[in-house]
Parts: sequence; C-alpha cells; structure tokens
Amino acid sequence: MRTKSTGKKKINVITLGCSKNVVDSEVLMGQLSANGKEVVHEDRGDIVVINTCGFIDNAKQESINTILDAVEAKERGEVEKVFVMGCLSERYKPDLEKEIPNVDQYFGTRELPFLLKQLGADYKHELVGERLTTTPKHYAYLKISEGCDRPCSFCAIPLMRGGHISKPIEKLSEEARNLAKNGTKELILIAQDLTYYGLDLYKKRALADLLRELVTVDGIEWIRLHYAFPSGFPEDVLEIIRTEPKVCNYIDIPLQHINSDLLKSMRRGTTAEKTNDLLRKFREYAPDMAIRTTLIVGYPGETEEVFQQLKNWVAEQRFDRLGCFTYSHEENTHAYHLQDDIPQEVKERRVEEIMELQSQISWEKNQEKIGKVFRCIFDRKEGNYFVGRTEFDSPDVDNTVLVEASNVYISSGSFMNIKITAAEEFDLYGILV
Repeated sequence: MRTKSTGKKKINVITLGCSKNVVDSEVLMGQLSANGKEVVHEDRGDIVVINTCGFIDNAKQESINTILDAVEAKERGEVEKVFVMGCLSERYKPDLEKEIPNVDQYFGTRELPFLLKQLGADYKHELVGERLTTTPKHYAYLKISEGCDRPCSFCAIPLMRGGHISKPIEKLSEEARNLAKNGTKELILIAQDLTYYGLDLYKKRALADLLRELVTVDGIEWIRLHYAFPSGFPEDVLEIIRTEPKVCNYIDIPLQHINSDLLKSMRRGTTAEKTNDLLRKFREYAPDMAIRTTLIVGYPGETEEVFQQLKNWVAEQRFDRLGCFTYSHEENTHAYHLQDDIPQEVKERRVEEIMELQSQISWEKNQEKIGKVFRCIFDRKEGNYFVGRTEFDSPDVDNTVLVEASNVYISSGSFMNIKITAAEEFDLYGILV
C-alpha cells in the first residue's frame, strides 16, 4: 500500500551527465529554495526530479535505469511523484511517455518555469544567476552559453540543447560575484563551445572580454576553461592565459581525431595541418599551458591504418590530459546515414590502446614534476590523504595531489604550496612547503 507523507514535501534532485547539467540542477534547486521548498541533492525525498543525459548510449542507459528505479520506488510508496527533465527528456519525450508512463511529467531542457509550476513554485526572474551549488563550496561551474551552432556529424547536442545563446557579460559577472560571496575561489567556465561565445550578442568572439571582466571579481583566484572548439579559436584568449595570473594555464579542447578525411566527415571545420598549427600556437604563446583533449575512436571509416595515425599523433603530441570515447551511432545526426562499420569490441580495444599510451605519457610527465613546488587547491580529505589539484588539473577528470594527513591539517578550499616527492600515472604525492 502506498504511504502518504504529511507535512512539508522534500524534493530530491538527481543529476546525471555533464557539468552543464550540474549547473541546471543547481539553478532549479536555487529557485525551489527561494520558493520555500525543502530541497536536497541525491538524497531521500518525497518528490524526485531526475535531470537526465541523452548524449551517448551509456549515458542514456544510465538515465533510463535511474528513471525506472524512481518509478519502482513510487510504486512501492517510497516517493510520491517522479519528474524527469534534461537532455534525454528533450530528445525522447514521446517515446519515454509511452514506455515509462508512470513518470508524472517529462520536461525539456528549456522548460524550467513549467517544471517549477508543477512543483508548486514560481519562476523568480530576479534569481537569474543565483543557485544552490552542489560542488564543494570553493569551486563552481559557470555556464557562459547554452546550446550549440556547430554542425558536428556525430553530435546530438543541438537536438537537445538548441542553438547557441550567449549569456551577457554583465549577467555572468553578477553570477561570479554572487558565487565569490558564497566562498567560490575557482570558476570553471563551461559551454558546448567556449570559443563561439559572444558572436550572437556582440557580433564578435568575446571570450577574452569576458575573462577580462571575471578577473576583476574579488575572491576568485582561478578561472579555468573547458570545452573550447578548435575551429576559429580566438588568439587573444591565449594572450590572457599567458599574462593573467588568475586564468589557469589550462585548456580543455576536444579535438576528436587527426585524420583529415575523418575530420571532414565529422564536419569539424578543420584539418590535420590546421589542428597541428593550432597546437603549435598554444605552446608558443603559453609554453606552460596544460592541454586537455578528448578523442573519438571507431568513427565510420576509421581503418586500422587511420587508427594507427591517430595513435602515432597522440604519442607525438604528448597531451597533458586526454580522454577517449567510442563512437556512438546516434539517430538524427548527420553521421547516422553512414555505416557504423567498426565492431564494438574493436572500438573498445582502440580506447584501451589510446589510454594505455596516454597513461605512459602521463607517468613520464609526472616524473618530471618530482622536486618541484606547485600551488595547489585542496578539495577534500580521503582516507589518509588530503586531496588537492594544481592549476593544471580540473576536478574529477584530471590528476590529484595527495598529502599525507598524519602530521598536517589542510582545510577544503585552501591554497597551499606543495613540493612533489613522488608520482604515479595520475597521482602526485607531496609535502607542505
């Protein structure tokens, strides 16, 4: 029998997918809190709101499993209502309504006011830029635009997020100042494409202008750039990375591949030669900059010879950070009409080969850090270690710096100078200086 709760309903927001979804959940939670609602993140609640991801097969399956778990909890009387929002809901709403009808309602990526209304809350325009952060207090994601105008053949993001819309610099500045007042010291700028920022509002690429504004925010000590597109990269950003102490010597730039024929099929707007020229320019402008990239293996037409070209290029470039994914054949994308001609086991083997190579590169680069001193921000205590990061490392995806907790205490959000004493593939060990 279904139980009926009394008193104030607690709303549990569950976030799946990327950092852009994290921000969307935080905005939802901020709105609910301002409406006097009791809201928790990934805890127990009377009402469940699932913010889904619909990007690739694994992410979609995780979202579906989470929805099914919530619906089963509803049928057992453990929760009263289940709502679904986000990318999967945007992309597959009619199918989901048919296949999982026990969800109370599905909402797309730009339907926050309607979701709030169902939750008994009003959308408060004056709260734009304010949110309840779910990350550790000292760092926060700052989403500078929504959607994407790029035509990449493999990507379904425009189907789920719509076209590119930049947030005005003054609104982002206000949001950054609010975050800083609440203890944020590190801003991680995110978008589907950072380098496109400003073209719709200011008729020019304005990422450098935004950075010049954000470095003036008191309390913000690090600004990190995620998800830059290689085509049309604004060179004035490199000058700011090189000269502005608050802007980390770090960039996340998904390059996807190096074979020119595959890049053309992927509709990336670049070639192997242009990609290598851009990387040379990065290293000339800012020699200390850590470059993080992501690659796709198993795209239609990637022969063993083409894959070997990619592997050789990774060995030559020696990226500081690298992630690798198998190609996912997504309906309604431009590449969907191509034959998905690489068996899944071959795709997975290629990922393993790339990551094994990158692991060796990372180990070698980390050995070079032994004996050097780095300014680190500390995120948490885990077991017998305080866990921190250098400016060359983003949370959750990059290297960590571990300091034994037996003789020292380091509070979360503290900046400390750490001398590296030992190194593994993805972890550095050090002592306080």
